[in-house]
Amino acid sequence: MQFPDDDNGKMLAAMSEAGIDLSKQLDVDFFLVFDDQRDAESATEELANSDMEGEMELHLNDEVGKWELIVCVKMVPEYQAIVDKELELNQFAVEFGGITDGWGVMQHQDGDDDFTDDDHECNDRCEH
Repeated sequence: MQFPDDDNGKMLAAMSEAGIDLSKQLDVDFFLVFDDQRDAESATEELANSDMEGEMELHLNDEVGKWELIVCVKMVPEYQAIVDKELELNQFAVEFGGITDGWGVMQHQDGDDDFTDDDHECNDRCEH
């Protein structure tokens, strides 16, 4: 599979090389960062009241001293869909004094081959 030669393309290539099935929906985490707690909380509230589907988590990132809003969206991680969602979230974050700071996926989701059971024997009920 070919990907553009940018950060998003490199991330998708690495995921593919790790055995993650990029044709299936995954929980993709987008990171929005804010300097000010009130701005971060306002953004979180506004996003929670919007029609965007997904889960959110807000916490203080002690390493960088900034508030981090993680927006988890279940989606097929296609290049253009990632770019579009990142741009949408960045435009949103800027309204509250924040910016996006990349995206990622937690390992070991559905479609991830890293922990297959070597002793498993497939049968008619297998779904992989």
